Amino acid sequence: AATGLDALTQLIEPYVSHKSNPLTDALCKEGISRVARSLARACAQPMEIGAREDMALASLFGGLALANAKLGAVHGIAGPLGGMFPAPHGATCAALLPHVMAVNVQALLARQPDHVAVSRFDDLAQWLTGHSGATAEAGVAFIEKLCSQLQIPKLRSYGLSEVAFPELIEKSMQASSMQGNPISLKEAELHEILRRAL
Repeated sequence: AATGLDALTQLIEPYVSHKSNPLTDALCKEGISRVARSLARACAQPMEIGAREDMALASLFGGLALANAKLGAVHGIAGPLGGMFPAPHGATCAALLPHVMAVNVQALLARQPDHVAVSRFDDLAQWLTGHSGATAEAGVAFIEKLCSQLQIPKLRSYGLSEVAFPELIEKSMQASSMQGNPISLKEAELHEILRRAL
């Protein structure tokens, strides 16, 4: 479940990255559609070969996409967090993903409402839900429901508390992965992400 959600993160972040391009867009769209239809099934039925094939291909597409279009705030936080606490990387990404998506959308609408990433978050929602009219909020809700269904632990389970937020935020803002995020997040926004994921 955790590695599958990390694979999904590695498809979502390159798609909304300011380094996205037509090649990575195609990989991300195909990979996200495969994860949406197969991750829960692969977890519930581990011997379901079709679902596992979808996830293997999605993981490959995500690797190709991130190498060519960068990542974002999920990985920007997850890297330093894993260095500070005994937190598995995939599970950390999974716990952060819906909250980073939500705060990114809020920040874009507040400060750069004409940014191309605003419509790209709607694209993500449509691929995840299978509904052509879905908006970013539906995409966030889909990820939240999937994380709940797959019983992804909150970040507090790895020892994180608000006491560590200032150090983690400082390190996250310097992380190379953070540079691909579609908008530069403020300290208060990073604090909000961590508070929600705690």
